[in-house]
Amino acid sequence: MHWHSRLVQPQSLAPTGFKSLTTPVHRASTVVFDRQVDVNDGWRQAQTGYSYGLYGTPTALELGARIAQIEGALHSFVVPGGQAAFALIYLSHCQTGSHTLLPHTAYGPNKAMAQGLLKGLGIEVEGYDPLIGAGIAALIRPNTSLVWVESPGSVTMEVQDVPAICAATHARGVPVALDNTYAAGVLFDAFAHGVDISMQALTKYVGGHSDLLLGTVSVNSEAGCERVGAIYKQLGLAVSPDDCSLALRGLQTLGVRLAHLETATLDVARWLTEQPEIATVLHPALSSCPGHALWQRDFTGSASVFSVLFNDTYSAQQVEAFVDGLQLFKIGMSWGGVTSLALVYPELVRPGADHAGRLVRINVGLEDVGDLKADLAQSLQALGHPRAEGRPHG
Repeated sequence: MHWHSRLVQPQSLAPTGFKSLTTPVHRASTVVFDRQVDVNDGWRQAQTGYSYGLYGTPTALELGARIAQIEGALHSFVVPGGQAAFALIYLSHCQTGSHTLLPHTAYGPNKAMAQGLLKGLGIEVEGYDPLIGAGIAALIRPNTSLVWVESPGSVTMEVQDVPAICAATHARGVPVALDNTYAAGVLFDAFAHGVDISMQALTKYVGGHSDLLLGTVSVNSEAGCERVGAIYKQLGLAVSPDDCSLALRGLQTLGVRLAHLETATLDVARWLTEQPEIATVLHPALSSCPGHALWQRDFTGSASVFSVLFNDTYSAQQVEAFVDGLQLFKIGMSWGGVTSLALVYPELVRPGADHAGRLVRINVGLEDVGDLKADLAQSLQALGHPRAEGRPHG
């Protein structure tokens, strides 16, 4: 054989039998078959054999199988991020003329998709009070095709009565989808509480280091698997095997990270309740959080993200100065990584509530808790006195 051909089609020369504690990274688009009769183009590669890299290499399938295992799902589809997970769920359950219910406290990009892409496709997404519970039955219409829950809610952290919502919704034959990112798929058992589809952004806790973008959509029935799988195949939601490898590594330390983050975050949150500048601390494990009793009933733990509302004696500009003055807490979106973050939500819209730019979301990372509290303290102290007669000073 000419050396050109030998370079293009090499034989494996390394000895076999290598065993490692890590999952190999398989990079591939084309899958080769032994015979023409074996060729297939299906996404069910675990059952029918590998067909094309678009539907995942062994690295991605291993990640999906492990997420399904910890969530108690029949199957987990790995997608390029949380936003892709939203799209896959919407497009597999809604069509022109469909009606969907979404809590007012849902993650911003989910609401943006509802108001943009879905509205353009003739799909109506109606917002609802996250604390409505079984009362959601009154909002379900003949054309309602999907009900979303997100608990705790994004930024304002309301805990929903997911079992009551599921029961009322299922009585009308409508499936329920949950954004379970806060719980990392483990602090809240979605399927045991009645949910039909559970998604999470692996970008957050599973990745754990702010260096990858991935998501999953998990289903616990064969019918749900077929419904989501048919659209998954058409959307081309390919994922990077390198990112999947990082997520697999993140899963190995997820337990110890979540345990530390819960303890550290509660320490910081409770300390903030004692600070005179802070009006309210919105953390599911604290009684000041709406739906706290539901969190006690349904969750096995809390995570690293919560919010604080400054007293109305402080202006939006002063709150912004507080965040700018932090040194260990970095200003950035997302959460669940090793680095502590803080971010103001100046234009947060919640029906019946005007936070006037005084709401700050905090993510506690793996830094020393004493150092984190000292950083918060120095920035609070730098604010000086609250505004007098409507004029900020200090």
